[in-house]
Amino acid sequence: MTEVEIEYCVPCGMLDRAQDVQHALLSEYGERLDSVALVTGDNGVFEVRADGERVFDKEEDEFDVDAIVESVGETVSALA
Repeated sequence: MTEVEIEYCVPCGMLDRAQDVQHALLSEYGERLDSVALVTGDNGVFEVRADGERVFDKEEDEFDVDAIVESVGETVSALA
């Protein structure tokens, strides 16, 4: 099973984006995930990690919920 962390910048107001990603992941993979945790951060951070491996970083990637879900899915599938 996969553990996902979504680290988001609190001062930047990125909670809504983090919740959108969390909801999409839980809707798509449900019980195949151990957890989808929201982790508070600052300095503009928005990263998604699956089992400790970064699958999205707003500094390097364009924000796209579907692409993030697909990236996490690769980790979920690898463990199946």
